[in-house]
Amino acid sequence: MKKCASFLKGLLVVLVILVAGLYISGYGYLIELGAKVIELGRTSAGLEDYVYFDSREIPKSDNPQAWPLHADYNSIPATAKLQKLHQDHRTVAFLVIKNDSIWHEQYFEGFGNDSKTNSFSVVKTIVSASLAKAIEEGDVKSFDQPVKDFLPWLQGAYADVVTVGNLATMSSGLKWKEDYENLLTITPRTYITRDIVGVMKTLPIETPPGERFVYQSGSTQLLSLVLTAATGETISDLVRRYFWNPLGAHADANWRLDASEKGVEKSYCCFNSNARDFARFAALFKNGGVCNGKQLINADYVQKSITPQFENGQDYGYGWWLGAHMGKRFYSMRGHNGQYVIVFPEDDVIVVRLGRAQLPDLPGVRHSADYLGYMEEAFAMLNNETATSP
Repeated sequence: MKKCASFLKGLLVVLVILVAGLYISGYGYLIELGAKVIELGRTSAGLEDYVYFDSREIPKSDNPQAWPLHADYNSIPATAKLQKLHQDHRTVAFLVIKNDSIWHEQYFEGFGNDSKTNSFSVVKTIVSASLAKAIEEGDVKSFDQPVKDFLPWLQGAYADVVTVGNLATMSSGLKWKEDYENLLTITPRTYITRDIVGVMKTLPIETPPGERFVYQSGSTQLLSLVLTAATGETISDLVRRYFWNPLGAHADANWRLDASEKGVEKSYCCFNSNARDFARFAALFKNGGVCNGKQLINADYVQKSITPQFENGQDYGYGWWLGAHMGKRFYSMRGHNGQYVIVFPEDDVIVVRLGRAQLPDLPGVRHSADYLGYMEEAFAMLNNETATSP
């Protein structure tokens, strides 16, 4: 019995030392991460994570607007290839919007048109656009205003020269490696941390900003902290005021928070809404920043946001991914595990796909084969409509 007690006491000492060592070395978040893995029964982020974390409610529009249904709504069935994509990668929502009317719509796994799902990085586009709105309203002087005007605690060799525009174009020089698989890296740490501001204060601006594109969730997180400091409003309140309310969002949304006293949004991800309401933001940009006859966001910014900013980032503007496929120009909002909101401006078409999985990136490019597959099959269906029209 004494030997057993001595063993348990020794084990407890080892555990205490191990836990203390994790916190001292900056890896204390792994303890909470482990607890969440046990609670959720998985090691990866999910569409319904908002159920398990604190969040800030974003009420639906004061004047919610239903999407009109196209005259040919759901008259053309999904192609066999599209059905296989949905099945293989666990799609939960798929929309094709044509001429600002819903032309095709499918939901899976019990999801519906008001079901909330995790935006992941889709919301980066909205945060970038919020900067443009803050400049319009005079809370931020310009895209060239230094970040340190708002976040004086920013550190690093180039902290004094990084601008708010550098954050929006992913050219900040922040010390950050985007990695979703290695649990010891900064990306999972920020996803699980209880103090997102505290973590951001430890990350320096280590390379010259404004010189090259490097995709970083941390830049968007810093940008939202800038906007909160500039306006005195939470990023949730700003997005509702700037966009969600005037766009006529039909359902309540929410934004996941850390566990700090004030509650700070994990603003590089974790905005939870539905396929129809995500599409409203895409329609705003497709229509030159106009909604219901009102210029909701500056048309010059709309064009600027869908224009490449760096030679090594020809596929990125201000929060929008850019490209061409099948001879068609497109720009898109994209998120982890295949959250896609894709605009084809010349065709007046928007494709939305939300789901649980995606393929790895294709060699030499920053997108996956399924990303292109959803585009191809959406237009195969649209071409079928043309072929069958009298």
